Amino acid sequence: MLHNKFKNKNIILASGSPRRQELFKELGINFSIKVKEVEEIYPLTLKKEEITNYLAELKAQVFENEIGENDIVVTADTIVWHNNKALEKPKDKFEAINMLQQLSGTKHVVFTSICIKTKEIQKVFYDETIVYFKNLSEEELVYYVENYRPFDKAGAYGIQEWIGFIGITRLEGSYYNVMGLPVHKLYEELIKL
Repeated sequence: MLHNKFKNKNIILASGSPRRQELFKELGINFSIKVKEVEEIYPLTLKKEEITNYLAELKAQVFENEIGENDIVVTADTIVWHNNKALEKPKDKFEAINMLQQLSGTKHVVFTSICIKTKEIQKVFYDETIVYFKNLSEEELVYYVENYRPFDKAGAYGIQEWIGFIGITRLEGSYYNVMGLPVHKLYEELIKL
């Protein structure tokens, strides 16, 4: 459906995330990937989806002066929200283990925002998923971090990796949102364009 709708459009996914690229591909539309460096700094007064909305829009703004008539730019941002604070990407092994220790035996919320930008419009929307982790042993945490090196992932984990298989006991919401792209919502919004 989307393939015909966008056959004369140039869709640009502005994300270096292999997971987002893989999920985007499953929508069945032609797209290119163009990543621009953006300093992901946001006002500390923002909370939950306000953070991801802000950052998704910030990533879209850098394309402001180069969007053509037929271009559609899609950006996204994901955070893990736990104990009233955002867990972003860990800087190193120790920070990754520390984040996972915080998540062990608790629930947290994953927020992903998407921004769709054309010459005429800019639209931002988000999805949220509640994720429940079992109690994880020190050995499990160290094994995961050393073998999977989750330093490019919010909250220091990938749901589609080993830690997700053995550690996640329940989800409320979209699995793909936790991977970094709520594909069902993106599809709905693209259909409306």
